[in-house]
Amino acid sequence: MHAETSIPVSADAVAHSQRVSAFLQLQIENAGGWIPFSQWMHHALYAPGLGYYAAGSTKLAERPDVLARAPAGDFVTAPQLTSLFGYTLANQVAEILRQTGTLNVLEFGAGSGALAQDLLTALDTLGIRVQYQILEVSADLKARQKQLLAPWQGQVSWLDDRPAAFAGCVVANEVLDAMPAELFAWSHDHQVMQRGVRWDGRQFQWQDRPAAQVALALAQAAAARMPALPGYQSEINLQAEAWVRDLGTWLTHGAALLIDYGFPRHEFYHPQRHRGTMMCHIQHRAHDDAFLVPGLQDITTHVDFTAIADAALAGGMNVLGYTSQARFLINAGLPGQLERLTGQDARQTAQTQAAVHKLVSEAEMGELFKVMMIGRDVDPPLLGFAQGDRRGSL
Repeated sequence: MHAETSIPVSADAVAHSQRVSAFLQLQIENAGGWIPFSQWMHHALYAPGLGYYAAGSTKLAERPDVLARAPAGDFVTAPQLTSLFGYTLANQVAEILRQTGTLNVLEFGAGSGALAQDLLTALDTLGIRVQYQILEVSADLKARQKQLLAPWQGQVSWLDDRPAAFAGCVVANEVLDAMPAELFAWSHDHQVMQRGVRWDGRQFQWQDRPAAQVALALAQAAAARMPALPGYQSEINLQAEAWVRDLGTWLTHGAALLIDYGFPRHEFYHPQRHRGTMMCHIQHRAHDDAFLVPGLQDITTHVDFTAIADAALAGGMNVLGYTSQARFLINAGLPGQLERLTGQDARQTAQTQAAVHKLVSEAEMGELFKVMMIGRDVDPPLLGFAQGDRRGSL
């Protein structure tokens, strides 16, 4: 472990983190004493049986606990806040299914299964009985999904790999931010440095190496994107960009709905954002120490949506819309969902209203989170981007 923490963790959790730490130390040793941060992040999150998403810790708060003083898990996603998020998204999914003439939905990284549950419920209400596929890398989350989605047996199935071909609607809510990113920094002698990790015998430490010596293409990409300010550091998520380009090889007809926190490039690499965007989450606390309790905390970076748009175009797809989460939800019918609430007591109503406020408030998720739709043979304007489309800002 890298530092002492006041975050309470059980003895079993500490032992698990020590096993993850030992595994990471071995990876560094086998690589000659240094690995790029992208590899460290990959192992910390996805090492089989050890990584944060590959082991059995509780990651997501359950919906009833969202507004409690001490919610379970490490973070809360929009589907955990209120079913109205999924019900509203269903209107956009339905539009794509009508345009493509299909009944196919594919969700990547379905979390607890709450979004799938709400989409299935709302689409059924609209008279659309879909075939819902899920691709999930976390075994414990997959188990939670199967339990929650048992009432839709026959409609829901799980994939081990992405399909060879797919027509319909793809959904990826907070997926891109969890893909391992490369970290870079400008040195004081104007070199692009790739940030990596070493083990000094007691703790993990940052160590920068000239990026051109490690990967010239990475160095050139970093130099082109980041302002040339000594000490400036940020990230490039080449894995997310590759995932989007690959999407263009198998999405034959339809669209992908991408929801995540991030910015267009001119905001992502703003001179004032000189520490980058990498953040960690544990027990609803956010911080920037990636070396704290490996395997027990989530590690994320914000999304450069300009890079995602460029990757979509490179993959032969179109960018069909881009806007803030607040604007998308309002366009897609969130106010109507609120009006139709019936049968809730005063406490439930207050919880729902508080959750919706968090979804759309500029001070909460409404502005930080963006929604982008990319696809092939789908005609804009689409429902969620009818007003306030920001594609021009990319």
